[in-house]
Amino acid sequence: MPPQTPYSQDLGDREPIGAIRDSLSRIQALAGAWSPRDLDRSYAPGKWTAREILTHLAQTELAFGARARMALAAPGRDYVAQPFNQDAWMAREAALGGREALDALVALGTMNLRLYDSLPPADRDATFSHPEYGALTVDWLIHQSAGHLIHHLVQLETIARS
Repeated sequence: MPPQTPYSQDLGDREPIGAIRDSLSRIQALAGAWSPRDLDRSYAPGKWTAREILTHLAQTELAFGARARMALAAPGRDYVAQPFNQDAWMAREAALGGREALDALVALGTMNLRLYDSLPPADRDATFSHPEYGALTVDWLIHQSAGHLIHHLVQLETIARS
């Protein structure tokens, strides 16, 4: 049975590595064709713009990838992941353009995808802890990442249709 994450519903019964690969490809194809004006559009009033969604996704790939690498490298698997405030992180990236955010997302997402895809089951079972979620595994993080990408891909697809 797959691990349950806050984004399990978004992932559904999809295999997470394939879902990450597909989501990154779809995001790159969709947002890569957008103008700066398109990247400043939102999917709903008061919600993040496409640029902000891409920035958030890049930041999350940075955080999730670091967590996985730290968990895999921690002696005795005693790594404790630090939570982050997504709004505070977003406030620090106001100067990042939409195209730059997309490039960062694709680069970090591809790097993480290659790592996740190379892991044997024993490494996917590597444990770490998180102050909000408790004891976790790298496999949980992979599932979380896949569902999170899908969640925000839906928002980007909504922007594309508007």
